[in-house]
Amino acid sequence: MIAFSIAMIVNYPCLQAQKDRVAAHAGSVLAVVGLIFAAGIFTGILSGTGMVDAMSKSLLAVIPDAMGPYLAVITAVVSMPFTFFMSNDAFYYGVLPVLSEAASHYGISPVEMARASIVGQPVHLLSPLVPSTYLLVALAGIEFGDHQRFTLKWAVLVCVCILIAALLMGIFPAFSSL
Repeated sequence: MIAFSIAMIVNYPCLQAQKDRVAAHAGSVLAVVGLIFAAGIFTGILSGTGMVDAMSKSLLAVIPDAMGPYLAVITAVVSMPFTFFMSNDAFYYGVLPVLSEAASHYGISPVEMARASIVGQPVHLLSPLVPSTYLLVALAGIEFGDHQRFTLKWAVLVCVCILIAALLMGIFPAFSSL
């Protein structure tokens, strides 16, 4: 930032010329920077207030004991909406450890839960919490909402294909019989 300031003063000594140069290039960048700050605030609120812990405990409370052996598949499925609505950090550091601990009681290892948790990543990239997606849609000249509406069905289809392939290859169990 210091180098940028020096370069602006040297190359554009007039304040109005500096403003014009920044304005010429700041249109898409300022929106992305604002969204990055908003995502950081949202993530901080979710993590700092204990909402992530409450959400993960609520999820476990609604899963009946009979569904416990299916926690790897359940984790794979809930990773789609959860990583869309919360940051990866919140999901992987807040929710996944709780799910992993619960799954260990049913004979599902933490590494299997970790593998199951990445199934939802194609949907995560459509999240408003992913700043790089804003940059890409701005460069492509399309609206973020239009991008989400068009891409969501394909992202979910990719997640389903990943889930089926992972189950067929034994990457994580469909059912754990302790």
